[in-house]
Amino acid sequence: MRVVIAEDAVLLRAGVTRLLADEGIETAAAVDNGDDLLGAVKEHRPDLAIVDVRMPPTFTDEGLRAALAARKEIPGLPVLVLSQYVEESYAVELLSGGAGGVGYLLKERVADVAEFLDAVRRVANGGTAIDPDVIAQLMARGRRNPLDALTARESEVLGLMAQGLSNTAIANSLVVSHGAVEKHIGNIFSKLGLEASAEEHRRVRAVLTYLGR
Repeated sequence: MRVVIAEDAVLLRAGVTRLLADEGIETAAAVDNGDDLLGAVKEHRPDLAIVDVRMPPTFTDEGLRAALAARKEIPGLPVLVLSQYVEESYAVELLSGGAGGVGYLLKERVADVAEFLDAVRRVANGGTAIDPDVIAQLMARGRRNPLDALTARESEVLGLMAQGLSNTAIANSLVVSHGAVEKHIGNIFSKLGLEASAEEHRRVRAVLTYLGR
């Protein structure tokens, strides 16, 4: 796997690069601003871009804007965004495209090496990885009506789906069978009116509904 990293903090940029190298993941480029990110993505065509939301010159949303532009330049480019704080509008904007291969993690998660590497691989493979704190804050704004039809267990399963967990991981987390998880997910799709299509696409659409978008 080859990645491009965009992070203005030198120590974090170097730390992530070293962490990935220890796992055999090549960093094709490590930059500190959005413009260089776009250039690196075009040049290296990486398997994943890891991007800080806030970068120079204004330290507002340059990283996110660059990540969105990169996905337009290379449709389907997996992007894992890192943020110091939960910023709802940024999380929603990243997810609103309805496609997989996206992640939004708080920077503190990098300290949990196993969790961070799992998110890296999951997003690179076209899945999602959404920080539990991001989900909790988005959900605090209230749910839309379609979710009222879900049972407590179905809501729990959908919450774990929103974090990007696979069916097997959900089964292990809830201590239930893989078949039970598949049944719950089927019920979720049905109750949310998500007609048959690519499985991963329906999962993303279900997660977006869960997040209130």
